[in-house]
Amino acid sequence: MPPSPLSSPPAAKRQRTEATNGSTPAEVSNGTGPQTNGGDPIAANGSASSAPVVSSAPVMVRDTVESDEEPEEVVAREEEDLGHRDMYLDTVNRVNLDFDFERLCSKSLSNINVYACLVCGKYFQGRGRGSWAYRHAVGDNHRVWLNLATEKFYVLPEGYQVTDPSLNDIISVLNPRFKPSALPALTHLPAKPAYTLSSTPFVPGYIGINNVKKNDYLTVILHLLLHIPPVRSFLLDPTTPELQPTTKPTELITRLATLTRRLWNPKLFKAQISPHEFLQEVNKRSNGKFKMTEQGDPVEFLGWLVNTLHRDLGGTKKRGSSVIYRALQGMVRIENQQVIIHKEYARPMFDISRDIQAISSPFLFLALDLPATPLFQDQNEKKIIPQVPLSAILAKFDGKTTQEFGPTLKRHHLTALPPYLILHIKRFTKNNFVEERNPTIVNFPLRGVDLNDYVDPKPSSPISTIYDLVSNISLDTTAASTSSSGTGPGVTAKSMKKAQEDEQGMTWKIHCRAGRGGGDEEKWFEMQDLRVEEVRKEMVFLGETVVQVWERRDVGQ
Repeated sequence: MPPSPLSSPPAAKRQRTEATNGSTPAEVSNGTGPQTNGGDPIAANGSASSAPVVSSAPVMVRDTVESDEEPEEVVAREEEDLGHRDMYLDTVNRVNLDFDFERLCSKSLSNINVYACLVCGKYFQGRGRGSWAYRHAVGDNHRVWLNLATEKFYVLPEGYQVTDPSLNDIISVLNPRFKPSALPALTHLPAKPAYTLSSTPFVPGYIGINNVKKNDYLTVILHLLLHIPPVRSFLLDPTTPELQPTTKPTELITRLATLTRRLWNPKLFKAQISPHEFLQEVNKRSNGKFKMTEQGDPVEFLGWLVNTLHRDLGGTKKRGSSVIYRALQGMVRIENQQVIIHKEYARPMFDISRDIQAISSPFLFLALDLPATPLFQDQNEKKIIPQVPLSAILAKFDGKTTQEFGPTLKRHHLTALPPYLILHIKRFTKNNFVEERNPTIVNFPLRGVDLNDYVDPKPSSPISTIYDLVSNISLDTTAASTSSSGTGPGVTAKSMKKAQEDEQGMTWKIHCRAGRGGGDEEKWFEMQDLRVEEVRKEMVFLGETVVQVWERRDVGQ
């Protein structure tokens, strides 16, 4: 791509007058600027006339003061000469364009009637005389502008509209659009990669998300959720009823849908996006609980996000009442038995009540408990990191394994399996004195996890209990597995400072599957902030897994 010139073409080349053959000049309505901005006047016979050069300085019919109102469109009674309307387009600098941020004027901070300067990428309000965009166009000689709401292009300060097919790629970045028929193909590997402005190849959907400061715990959850096919298709489909303006979707839904379209956009100028606009709304809706500037718990954010989306989409307690419930909701039966303490004996005697109370409860993800960390050391007196198979911690849901919760014993058994199963591997325990992290490595296959032993009644089709991995979030940290927390005895300012430093050393990353079916039909990408790398399948098992998404195999067929 040739470099953009530092200034627009000379004014002498932009002057235009009407031919002297008696043609009717273009009329200007409501003063958005003159319509004559061409070169030398042309005589009736097609040759250059000797008429004096006409100045290209804008002549405003109506003096437009700075306001939030948009000047009326310029209406020309004669056909516009498009040959004279695209001479500034070579000043457009696509490298500077970034539409990921909130659409506010950089001067007035208003979100009404905002334009993007296509030369420097800044946002300004209005285009009439006296507006911030007008001043910037005159002062910096930046002439081509885009109305972010109407998606129309203008040349300022003259104020005329530009229509040119070469600008369509900018609209594709500003507001990507998808055809419903093309959405199922996103689950499979693309036949060929997309390319950025710098000719760097990338796979749509598997791109970096900018870490503003400490929002990596948020962005891994965004990747996880937006790689669940039914959720992704729901947000990308332009015909989705819940996303139509007439249904008045919430700002959180609107911004998430916009972020989804940009994540999967094959026409990006850069293979990265910023979640700034969406995360600002998250901070607002959560009353400051989830911030971009402080490290947090991705599992807490996942729980808050899926439940908030369910409510915003009109979901109820009824199964399948939103895309969240249709994709993620399963059912579990919980049996409770009381532990009876006999105090009439010299020593307390414990007995198990024969009464069993069973309740059926819906879930959006399952929590799995890790075994206590053994204090093993090898012959070199180095700590051994313990390992456990996924099947061992899934045994919690076999209906036989008993867990103690105070004076109550509980057993869990699955009664309905969701199309997409989210597993949360609990690594952190916390009280008033310490916070502990269990570093146990969980071993799991990428394909073919069978949950037949954990579900009752059995599905009619055996394949309906087999799951394949879609994504895996893991923790990277150099922090000790035990740190001081709370305000208990022995907790000093020094220990609290060390705990905060340890927390700053925690980062999150996610592995996502591209394609399906195993073999050459799928690839795995590791994404951590702006870093995106294709990795071998063996790399997915490394690290301290915290959250996983599994796809039921009959759904993927």
